[in-house]
Amino acid sequence: MEVVISNGSRLLLVQGDITEQTTGALVNAANSSLMGGGGVDGAIHRAGGPVILEECRQIVSRQGRLPAGKAVITGGGNLKARYVIHTVGPVWRGGQAGEPELLASAYRESLHLAAVRGIESVSFPSISTGAYGYPTGQAAVIALRTVLDLLAQRSSVREVTFVLFDARTLHIYQDALKELTALEERTAG
Repeated sequence: MEVVISNGSRLLLVQGDITEQTTGALVNAANSSLMGGGGVDGAIHRAGGPVILEECRQIVSRQGRLPAGKAVITGGGNLKARYVIHTVGPVWRGGQAGEPELLASAYRESLHLAAVRGIESVSFPSISTGAYGYPTGQAAVIALRTVLDLLAQRSSVREVTFVLFDARTLHIYQDALKELTALEERTAG
């Protein structure tokens, strides 16, 4: 599924393996230690090789653990993407502990880092919906709304692809995107 924004920017939803993407940057749903882990984080570290982990170690030694909602950037190592943007999403605690704001911030901070580096295309996973337990439907709405808003602004980032691991998650994101675009059309018209 694809949405083209009025300024020509594009948002795409695909099912697949994020480590195979050829975009300028992949976003890693990291943990605050930046030392790899399970899910997307482990897959990116394995596919990218030890150079990514070494850069993450250097970042942590300079600034400490990465808080939820923040992002840092490293090289892409052995990946097809030139960069990896590591961001920490919130752990779901029922929705009353600032989770929506922290999740939106993870997407905003990631796209800001991409724009600062002049990166034109970024691939995102579904942040916080695995081990961190964020309900996928709620996370999809926040992720898509945040990214659509940022793509509408002038930036080097012209294309964002959500690379979703399974068909269930892809369908949830497709439904959320249809609702958001229908809502925008109703409010614009």
